[in-house]
Amino acid sequence: VQLQASGGGLVQAGGSLTLSCVVSGASISENAWGWYRQIAGKRRDLVAALTQEGSTTYRDGVKGRFNISTDNTRNTVYLQMNSLKPEDTAVYYCRPGGSYFSLLLTDYTNWGQGTQVTVSS
Repeated sequence: VQLQASGGGLVQAGGSLTLSCVVSGASISENAWGWYRQIAGKRRDLVAALTQEGSTTYRDGVKGRFNISTDNTRNTVYLQMNSLKPEDTAVYYCRPGGSYFSLLLTDYTNWGQGTQVTVSS
């Protein structure tokens, strides 16, 4: 599986970004998907998840501001981020899982290239 995240950048607080994760070697519809973020020196945290059934889960602090979605025709997973805050600054990654619970496991190793999001105050 190859995962290529993009769409990050520098944005002022209150702004918006849409991250994309182009997937090859895995089925969009047959997997659950998660977006994660990592601040330097800290662990990678799950911020948004989407199951095969269409259920979404968001980390406290991003609920109502972030939206995860997929496009099967483009083999892409998206993270729409609105009302961005400086504390959203991190490197963002996506990855597949067999279920929502599998996205919570910490033993995944095939992380692709993340995309840096920097929110200025």
